[in-house]
Amino acid sequence: MSSTVTYRYIKQNEDIHTYIKNADAAVAAQGYTEHSFAHVEKVASAVELILTTLDYPERQVELGKIAAYLHDIGNVVNRVDHAQSGAVMAFRLLDNLNMPAEEICAIISAIGNHDEHTAQPLNAIAAALIIGDKTDVRRSRVRNLDSVNLSGDIHDRVNYAVEESKLYFSEDKKAIVLELKLDTKISSVMEYFEIFMERMLLCRRSAEFFGLEFRVKVNDTEVM
Repeated sequence: MSSTVTYRYIKQNEDIHTYIKNADAAVAAQGYTEHSFAHVEKVASAVELILTTLDYPERQVELGKIAAYLHDIGNVVNRVDHAQSGAVMAFRLLDNLNMPAEEICAIISAIGNHDEHTAQPLNAIAAALIIGDKTDVRRSRVRNLDSVNLSGDIHDRVNYAVEESKLYFSEDKKAIVLELKLDTKISSVMEYFEIFMERMLLCRRSAEFFGLEFRVKVNDTEVM
């Protein structure tokens, strides 16, 4: 049994907009980088890229994009265990839309397994969501520009240092590549890996789910 609930419908749902806005406001109050519409839409695009390139069924791609759009709503409850809170919230929302249980399971499993402290690439949607989420590093995620200096928050500084970020497949489609243009006057490559190593290793595990390598290039040099 399939559902008529689409990514487009989810994006236009005003209740879901409210959850995303308030979840982002909650993490903003705690000093975290942007987790609003720009983030979830970028993650959804990455999930679409991965699953489409690997020839997954169209409906599974759609479910992956829905999971990506909803994946951070649990932040409205608390940053701690937000993946699990978000999975429960997504269950309620999607169940009320009469989405079939099998599709709901695929989505909430991915949402519940995207945070690096508890994440597991249990299925294709979860693996793609992890990669999309953990590779969203960019200057425009920084809220507090005053913290972008040598004594400021390292997360803000590293994100601000990323002038360009691209996620793509290698020509032979045997690897997923995260390519960054990093302003090393703002942040060093070492600092990037100081805060993102756990996430990059998780991306590697997720790529391995698909039988792929995960590579990171910084300023035209492969560093992972």
